[in-house]
Amino acid sequence: MITLGDSMRARFGCKVYKLALDGGFTCPVRDGTLDTRGCIFCSAGGSGEFAESRAISITEQIEQGKKRVAGKIRDGKYIAYFQAYTGTYADLPRLRKLYREAISHSDIAALSVATRPDCLPEEVLDLLSELNREKPVWIELGLQTIHEKTAEYIRRGYPLSVYDKAVAELKARGIEIITHLILGLPGETAEDMCASVRYVCAGRTDGIKLQLLHILKGTDLAKEYEEGRVHALTEDEYIDILKKCVPEIPDSVVVHRLTGDGDKRLLIAPLWSADKKHVLSRIRREVMLPRPGLVL
Repeated sequence: MITLGDSMRARFGCKVYKLALDGGFTCPVRDGTLDTRGCIFCSAGGSGEFAESRAISITEQIEQGKKRVAGKIRDGKYIAYFQAYTGTYADLPRLRKLYREAISHSDIAALSVATRPDCLPEEVLDLLSELNREKPVWIELGLQTIHEKTAEYIRRGYPLSVYDKAVAELKARGIEIITHLILGLPGETAEDMCASVRYVCAGRTDGIKLQLLHILKGTDLAKEYEEGRVHALTEDEYIDILKKCVPEIPDSVVVHRLTGDGDKRLLIAPLWSADKKHVLSRIRREVMLPRPGLVL
């Protein structure tokens, strides 16, 4: 298994740290294009609670982010990560301005954009291809699951075929792909989750993020949890699922994450996930061994 830390050191020769940025985007399942409620699990911040403030420029966000992680990195480089909401969901001139401002910074080694597979029109793909010739560009696709029944339940808003098309279009332009999957979505078995992992790994993704389902305040998922209709995975259950899923990931796919952060101000369940140091230690010991260098 190739971890993100291993991959970055081999590629750039130093430690590389992600700086979470907010480009002021929204999402088609929030602005009324497809829905107004958002995905059932998504917080009001569009998964960007750890991003810098959208009220300041991208350059200022980068500098602020560098200060925030100064104690964790010396003589390294950074990835400009447009994390909040849907990072390609804007008009072309605005995207060009935001992305170019990010990659023009001398300390930025790569551009990473979190988005939806249904928000990659041809002109945006061409822009990403143009930028990719200057610095590496990664597109992080929020797939979450391959199972259509679950996708409908979480209000994802597009079928699996849209993801497949996006992968093909990105690959045709030489753009690297990281696929996000959520483990613990209601109604899915461990085998369902493993099937999602197998599918995306066979479908030419370059990287994978496995994210524990967090139940956050203010979401429709939180209402269902409070009504007793949703089960939050226990720590043992999650470790057992990882033990089944991780062997499905080939060495050609870089593992970017095997857990995830939930904003402690919003986290309802599972509360054990808030002790990240303990969770990572257990993952390294029971799932990853003997690979202590995993960056999650």
